[in-house]
Amino acid sequence: MAPAAETRMTGVVAATFTPLTPEGEINLSVIGPYIDYLIEKQNVKSIFVNGTTGESVSLSLAERKALAEDWCHKAKGKMDQVIVHVGCMCLRDSQELACHAAQIGADGIAVISPSFFKPSTADDIKAFLREVASAAPTLPFYYYHLPAMTGVNVPVRDVLNDIEELVPSFRGIKFSGCDLMDFGQCVSKSRPHWAVVYGVDEQLLAGLAMGANGAVGSTYNYVGSYMNKLMTAFENGDQLQARAIQFKLQELLSFAMKNRFDVGVNKQLMSDVSGLSLGPPRLPLVQCPQDYAKSIFQKYNSLFQDSR
Repeated sequence: MAPAAETRMTGVVAATFTPLTPEGEINLSVIGPYIDYLIEKQNVKSIFVNGTTGESVSLSLAERKALAEDWCHKAKGKMDQVIVHVGCMCLRDSQELACHAAQIGADGIAVISPSFFKPSTADDIKAFLREVASAAPTLPFYYYHLPAMTGVNVPVRDVLNDIEELVPSFRGIKFSGCDLMDFGQCVSKSRPHWAVVYGVDEQLLAGLAMGANGAVGSTYNYVGSYMNKLMTAFENGDQLQARAIQFKLQELLSFAMKNRFDVGVNKQLMSDVSGLSLGPPRLPLVQCPQDYAKSIFQKYNSLFQDSR
C-alpha cells in the first residue's frame, strides 16, 4: 500500500448512494454498473462511499463492511480514489470500520463527528479523530465537517491546529458547511499534502474561489460531467461559463427544495437519471412520491438533458 502522503482526494468526487432492494436489503449487484456509469457518463473517477448520501447511519456494521469491500473491489483499476466514511456514534465501531477499510484496500478514510453525545471543543474532536485514525495509521485520514446534520459547529480551523501531531495520517477536510470564512481559513492553514474539498454542491464555485482542491457531493452522481466542466472553466479563468453551470445546479436544487429534498428524493432522482435500480431509502427516510419525482426529473431534463 502506498504511503499516506502520496495520495490526495482532489477533483470531482461523487458521494455515492447505497443501492437497496425493494425490501430494503443492500443490493451489491448494482455497484459494478454504478461505477461504470460514473466513469462513462459523468467522467467521475473518485467516490466517497458510506457517507450521508449512502445512508451510513441507517446501516449495520456488517452492511457497511460489505458495501465498502464491494465498492473497493469493483473500483480497483477503474477509479482513482475510493474514500470510505467510517464515522459512527460509537468510537469502537469507527475503529473497527477503519481497520476494515485498510484491509480491503481503501484509498482513504473519513470521519464525521459524533452527533448524539457531541464534542464541544476542537480538542474533543481531535481526541476522537486520533483514536479512530490509530486503527488504520497507514490510510490517508479526512475530517468530515457537516454541521447542519451533526449540530457540531466547532470551527474547523481550530481542529486543524497541530492536527498532524495527534493524527500523523491526516490529509485533509471534507468541508460540508456554508461558513466560507471558516473554510477560507482552513485553506490558508492547509499544507501542500492536504486536500481541502468543498461539500456544498450549490455553492461549489464559491468554494473554488476560496481555494478548494476539489468537491465531494451527492449531485455529482448525475451532474458530475457538468461539474468537471465548471472546475475546468474556473481553472481557465472563464467565470461566465463557470457561473452558468453553477446557476443551473442552483436552479434545480432551488426547485427541489420548495417541497422536500432529502436523501430519499435525491436517490430517486439518481435512479431516474441513470436508469440504475437504487431502490428506496431506509426508514426513517421514505420513498419520494411518484408525481414529485417526475416533476424533479423533468426539471433536471430541462437543464441538463444533454449531459446524459
